[in-house]
Amino acid sequence: MSVRTLYTADWVLPISSAPIRHGAVLVEEGRIAFVGAARAVTLESSAGRTVALGNAVLMPGLVNAHSHLELTLLRGFLEGLDFRDWLRTLTTVRRDLMSESVLLDASRAGIREALRNGITCLADTTDSGAPLTAMREYGVRGVGYLEVFGPDPVQCAGAIAQLAARVREARAHDTALVRVGISPHAPYTVSRDLFAATAALSRSESLPMAVHVAESAAEMLFVRDGSGPFADRLRAREIAVAPQAESPIALLEATGLLAARPLLIHVIQADDRDLARIADAGATIVHCPISNAKLGHGIAPLDRMLAHGIRTGLGTDSVASNDRMDLLGEARQATLFASLRVGTPDALSAHEALALATRGGAEALGLAARVGTLETGKDADLAAFPLDHDDAQPLFDPAVALVHALAGKVEAILVTVEGRELVRNGALVQRDETLPLRVSAWRDRLQQWRQASTV
Repeated sequence: MSVRTLYTADWVLPISSAPIRHGAVLVEEGRIAFVGAARAVTLESSAGRTVALGNAVLMPGLVNAHSHLELTLLRGFLEGLDFRDWLRTLTTVRRDLMSESVLLDASRAGIREALRNGITCLADTTDSGAPLTAMREYGVRGVGYLEVFGPDPVQCAGAIAQLAARVREARAHDTALVRVGISPHAPYTVSRDLFAATAALSRSESLPMAVHVAESAAEMLFVRDGSGPFADRLRAREIAVAPQAESPIALLEATGLLAARPLLIHVIQADDRDLARIADAGATIVHCPISNAKLGHGIAPLDRMLAHGIRTGLGTDSVASNDRMDLLGEARQATLFASLRVGTPDALSAHEALALATRGGAEALGLAARVGTLETGKDADLAAFPLDHDDAQPLFDPAVALVHALAGKVEAILVTVEGRELVRNGALVQRDETLPLRVSAWRDRLQQWRQASTV
């Protein structure tokens, strides 16, 4: 007889249908077998267990469509730097100080934070590959996009050969939950030739692909005019720079990368012509509102993305730029920015924001057939949050309470991936007693480096 678990809660948010008061989700062999009113389903004691979550909301696990887990231990370290200095310092610290063990611990710490915040799936961009190991250790779902860099065209052949070798090695460890992708970093770190070669690799090997694009005004200057701080930095390295396209999105189209249907990260500096290009290509977008605001890059045109029918999810970016792995906070920020852009308070509702954080992310990653909503037959990736917090009372709408009253104040009391409980009764099932000590030792080392550094 198969093991079955019935989860009941005061509220169930399927996302694909209306909220259910006094609802239930039945999980059997890692999949959802029932979603509906609790009174409509029962379990015999011999056939499984019942978990009564009480005054809580049960919903699909959150999908973080953009993270950098290996940078988790740089939280707060780059505060106040402009983007060029932020990137320069980050690159130096990662190169000189972050060993494989530090990168793995950073990834573990990031996943633990993600789970506490109800995140069951991550689309992680990584230079080291350590997040792939950590995701497999903790049993979360995810894609690890291996980064490639090479702004000088002469680097293209070597860079793509090295990337292909890394992909072959990493793919040997692919599981049903965790798979490998590739990521040509950004227009200011990747040449046109390397963009084209990466797109070809994505198509030939059926690899998911992600790229940071249209993130900043400096990037727009670099692509359109061949000027600005990114151009100056490359010229200082004796790398030729010239105008490339009318916009970063147009550049991706010209190199064939957009046709490979990548996940486009940020997309702030984009007009309706760019969004039409994205929609026509079938590419997807991840919106990272808090990171974009904290770095001073601006507000992405989310309303126009959705109007163009582009599959769009939400991401936290790294905690080095955001400070928090909190997708409910991103959902709240997305609603606020949408209201500012459109000029009406209903531009993006709390229900719509939660849909972006679940179904939208799953659609952007090509996982919507398996996760993102609570529907019979889908994998049982679940998250539950308490609603009994004083700041949520009186409660009229669980989605509004979760997004606007409780984001940043509550942590998940239950998290499952394929029915396996990773958070139970508000605590992570997998323990790591010495991780805080290792994090503290890293902080001390980083402080010493800062005091001695002339970067």
